[in-house]
Amino acid sequence: MLKLSLLLFAVTTPVLAQANPATTKMTAPQLIQLANSGQHGLREAITSTFSAKDLKEGTAWAGRGPEFFFATEAASAPSIVIDDRKPALMKAIPGSPLWYATARIPQVGALHSFHYLVGGATFGGKLDVPAFGPISYLQPGVPSGVLSPKFTHISKLYDGMVSDYWIYVPAQYDPKTPAAVMVFQDGSGAINRDGNNPALNAIDNLIAQKQIPIMICVFINPGDIADSPGTPTYAFVEKFSKEWKRTLKDSMRSTLYDTVSDRYVHFLRDEVLAEVGSKYNLRKDAYSRAITGQSSGGICSFNAAWQAPEEFSRVLSWIGSFTAIQWKERDDIHDGGQDYPEKILREPKRNIRVWLADGATDQENDRYGSWPLANIRMANALKLKDYDFHFSFDKGTHNGAQGAAEFPASMVWLWRDYDPTKTNQTYEIDPTEKVKPPFRVTITNRDAR
Repeated sequence: MLKLSLLLFAVTTPVLAQANPATTKMTAPQLIQLANSGQHGLREAITSTFSAKDLKEGTAWAGRGPEFFFATEAASAPSIVIDDRKPALMKAIPGSPLWYATARIPQVGALHSFHYLVGGATFGGKLDVPAFGPISYLQPGVPSGVLSPKFTHISKLYDGMVSDYWIYVPAQYDPKTPAAVMVFQDGSGAINRDGNNPALNAIDNLIAQKQIPIMICVFINPGDIADSPGTPTYAFVEKFSKEWKRTLKDSMRSTLYDTVSDRYVHFLRDEVLAEVGSKYNLRKDAYSRAITGQSSGGICSFNAAWQAPEEFSRVLSWIGSFTAIQWKERDDIHDGGQDYPEKILREPKRNIRVWLADGATDQENDRYGSWPLANIRMANALKLKDYDFHFSFDKGTHNGAQGAAEFPASMVWLWRDYDPTKTNQTYEIDPTEKVKPPFRVTITNRDAR
């Protein structure tokens, strides 16, 4: 049972005397320690840590591991509800409209939710609160790899498109031994150890624990075609941009990621990885190569492995856009992302391993379709064809919180039974998954808040 209480515990963050609560953005352990200490300054710490907008709208929170701090403005005493459990009263900050609560959420490596009750009415809250487990924080004694400066690549395949990318080299890398490879779409979102997706910490920890192989990671951003007008790629992207009222840069991202073709995986193989391979000793077997992304980057990752299973055999797709975004946008493209479940059922089976993740409150719209239903269809198609897959379905919205929280677990699952002496493996559905029924849908939330 979740207990809301004031918590006293040892922290490795700077002591309060080294931080000015009025000017410093504080961590969850620091806020909790300040609340427990009874010292003055909690009000200033809250207002310097959280935006006025988040406090007013009831969406402010901070967490580290299982320890969480919540704060909100309210005219009368609010109760906080975490994961739909028993409401707990919050504490007042005297002389202000601010209220706060601390909580320990024991289930880490997972997504959580909260909201408030004020005068019997539901207020504020979020459905996407990740509780990171210890693997998401660099552990004592674990060596850190090195993130390169930003590299810029000018594409030939995409008519002068400019792409930025970073290379991550683990401490255990030996140039004499070819390393496994993993490519991250929207890469800049996963290179900050203290950010919303602390992937680098997990990679270091898991390599040190020998749960994943020594790997070179390429974090690549979507390209920009703005400086190449008059080219076929620019013309197509500009047309899509005008038709759907999206920016040129966003439209380039969609062209790269949402298009059901082999063009992007050839771009990775022939341009980006060839460039990285000139600097580092990379393995070239698909058995040793993984690819990941979220939203359009999710379908992009699946598409790369589907189109070229000889290049990538391991896929992590978070909130994947298996929808009609690039459907029939060109005469020579007849498939869209929404067609992938049928392609899985009808086309020859690929030797790939796939982790899918999505949330029940992910988006849907009249342009492209429903993300949750699309991912359920994908999971069922993979299951019916006996693919080696895992489907993580939570209640989150369209963001990367669930994927980030589950990243350590998904990496262990994706690279399980990896043998560096091998170059291939026939992936088979897990026996415990095989005996389970297909995923079924019940209508439960049409009248929910």
